[in-house]
Amino acid sequence: MSSKYLALYKMIILYMLKRCDVPLSKSQIYDFILEKEYTTFLTLQEVFSELAQSELVIEKTVANRTYLEITEQGEEALGFFGNRLNPAIKQQIDEYLKTNSMRLRNEGAIMADYKKAGESDYTANLYAKENGKSLVEISLSVPTEEIAQSVCDNWKEKNLEIYQYLVSQLMSE
Repeated sequence: MSSKYLALYKMIILYMLKRCDVPLSKSQIYDFILEKEYTTFLTLQEVFSELAQSELVIEKTVANRTYLEITEQGEEALGFFGNRLNPAIKQQIDEYLKTNSMRLRNEGAIMADYKKAGESDYTANLYAKENGKSLVEISLSVPTEEIAQSVCDNWKEKNLEIYQYLVSQLMSE
C-alpha cells in the first residue's frame, strides 16, 4: 500500500476523532470508512497500528471495545497535514458524525466490562459518561462470571433508572 494512501487514511481517522465530541471505537470508524469503500479492513488494521505506534492516538479497551483518543501529537499532525484532506471527504465525515451523533454518543457513553479478580470472584465495572465526563463509575464484586456478565448486560439496559435512583437516594435527607 502506498504511503500516500496510508497517510490519507490516518488523516481521515484523526479528523473523525477531532470532530467528534465522544470517543470513537475502532468499529465505529470501520463502519464509516468501509461503508464509503475508501479501503479494506486489513489496511485499516495497519493504519490503526501505525497511529498507535507513532502516538498520534491512544487506544483504550473497555467492554471488549477499543476506543481511540487523539493525542496532542495527533492534533499537531492533523494541523500540519489536515489541509491535504479533500473537502468532500471532510463533508462526508461531518455528515456521518451529525447523522449518527446520538448512536455514537450512546455507544460510547454507557460501558460495562468485567474481569476475574481472584480465584472465585469477578469485578464488574460499570460506567456512564456525558460530554466526555464521567457521571458514575461503579465496581461490583460478584461470585461468578455469569453474574458479572448479567450485571454488565443489565447495566446497558437499566443504567438511566439506576443512576436516577442513586442520585435521588443520595440527595434525600
